[in-house]
Amino acid sequence: MAPAPDAPSPAPLDPGAAAADLPPGWTAAPPRADDAPDLHALLRRHEAAARGRASAALSDVEADVVGLGARSRAHVVVRDADGAVRAWATLHDRAAGRVVAAVVVDPGLAPETADAVAHALFAWVEAGAVRFAAERGIDTTQVDSGAFADDPRQQRWLTDAGFRHTRTWWQMSRPVTPGDADVPQPGPGVTVRRVRRGEDGMPEEHDLVAVHDVLEEAFADHFNYHAETFDEFVARLREDPGHRWDHWWLAEITDDAGRRPAGALVGTVSPGGDGRPDGSYVSYLGVLRSARGRGVATSLLDAVVADAARRGRDRVGLEVDADSPTGAASLYSSRGFVTSYVTRSWHRDVAAAPAAPGHAAREG
Repeated sequence: MAPAPDAPSPAPLDPGAAAADLPPGWTAAPPRADDAPDLHALLRRHEAAARGRASAALSDVEADVVGLGARSRAHVVVRDADGAVRAWATLHDRAAGRVVAAVVVDPGLAPETADAVAHALFAWVEAGAVRFAAERGIDTTQVDSGAFADDPRQQRWLTDAGFRHTRTWWQMSRPVTPGDADVPQPGPGVTVRRVRRGEDGMPEEHDLVAVHDVLEEAFADHFNYHAETFDEFVARLREDPGHRWDHWWLAEITDDAGRRPAGALVGTVSPGGDGRPDGSYVSYLGVLRSARGRGVATSLLDAVVADAARRGRDRVGLEVDADSPTGAASLYSSRGFVTSYVTRSWHRDVAAAPAAPGHAAREG
């Protein structure tokens, strides 16, 4: 398989939209190469205050700021008058018509200061989303942001910035023990296997295309679906520091019509932290509509749990739409998953502006 092409890199965004309304002496600028530890500490303070515990990994921050993930993201970092990092905003050019935004403000700031900083960063988010849409040559784009369900401060800022709450997500986890290493037999006619790999260790492109096609079709009728090309899909997933080719599975059905793909699961590694073992995470699990009701999703889920047990991991995590049309939450609950915490999606549509001189619109 040939390497996936680089994801398109967004043009640098002017931090002026963020700097204009900051307190005197504060600055806004793109992150420096050595900022990742400070940004990681800021993110963990935010998580601890917003949901009661922190889990962000330094490797994830590094991937987004200076690693592969930086190719499709723009950042602005806010420092106080003493140069300390106090806030951070990110825009991810996720797909044509969808930009994912994250705004993190130090929970230790005085309320009036935090409000001013958040206002400035959401102004930067809007300006950046407009720019991204123009560069893609589209009229409007959705800005997708989020908040923990128990974080009224972030939700107030989102409301003030023109966002509306659109969906609720259950972040679920299942403990894994050595006894889970034996994989239950799939249902009749169902086979689950990892994507095949060549002698060079790289996966076969045919299998990766099958995974992409299954997931595109499986999620086409789900909330907030945005089409993604094969190259965009593979490049984006490879940005995750937890990415491993041997965490990709295909489910196939064999019947009178022959053998054909029916479902797919893409997993990643979740760092343990604080001396804990690593875990596995289900990034995607999709089953074709024509194959639902045959135990395909259950078989894929059993495969990733057994794999985690064999690797000595202590948990498998995933995210599920609280209003999933497929009843996925019931399946996960039946396999031992419980909700650890709840998040909410907030959306806003913005209209594009003409592309800046020297920046041609790119293909969507």
